[in-house]
Amino acid sequence: MPADNALLAAGVGVVLCGPTAFVLGPWLMRRIPEPELEEGDTKIPYADLAGPRASYWCGGLAAVSGGLLGWVLGTDAALAAWLLLAVAGAVLGYIDARTRYLPSAIIWPSYAVIGLALVTAALVSGEWGSLRRAAIAGVIGFGVFYLLWFAFPRGVGFGDVRLSGLLGIALGWLGWGEFASGLYGGFFLGAVVGIVLIVARVMTRKQMVPFGPFMLIGALAGVFVGGPLERLYAG
Repeated sequence: MPADNALLAAGVGVVLCGPTAFVLGPWLMRRIPEPELEEGDTKIPYADLAGPRASYWCGGLAAVSGGLLGWVLGTDAALAAWLLLAVAGAVLGYIDARTRYLPSAIIWPSYAVIGLALVTAALVSGEWGSLRRAAIAGVIGFGVFYLLWFAFPRGVGFGDVRLSGLLGIALGWLGWGEFASGLYGGFFLGAVVGIVLIVARVMTRKQMVPFGPFMLIGALAGVFVGGPLERLYAG
């Protein structure tokens, strides 16, 4: 079901997110530092990604995500935070899909920006309970993915751990249903796809599936289905 003022919010999401990611994505790729690689590992340099292809992918993904988020959230106080996440997520997802790395130089500042947006949303709306839940969800998401990384470092990268906390904060504001379905649904989607690729011999067990894009897709899906699933579970 569309939210109140869904069409207006969707248009705002498309107009703001698409052009911003179109410009910001390649700009960031030219400037973020390269990670320290382990012996034998290789990756495409970030700067080599910063071309027209990156602009169109980042801009297109952000525009679609921003439009969908506006449609389902409407003029919710947290819409601004989610539109910021749509821009950051489009850039991060593209980078991870091409390099299998999620740069902390983008993720950590996103915590501050999106956190500030949610604090502002609480000030405007008075939804301090949502803000508290967001903080708790961020800690839980980060903690669970940290344990997964600690137990299975070849399957979960530490960039995924950092991203899980960021997504957990945004999803937690909306509700526990959105948090559970969005964060862990994305993880399981990535795991299933990875298993299929290994069985099909497209990749080997030693290769890592870039989980970032799946986590971002899962978070977007959680915004749509988390609330109804929570109500269904509660009877």
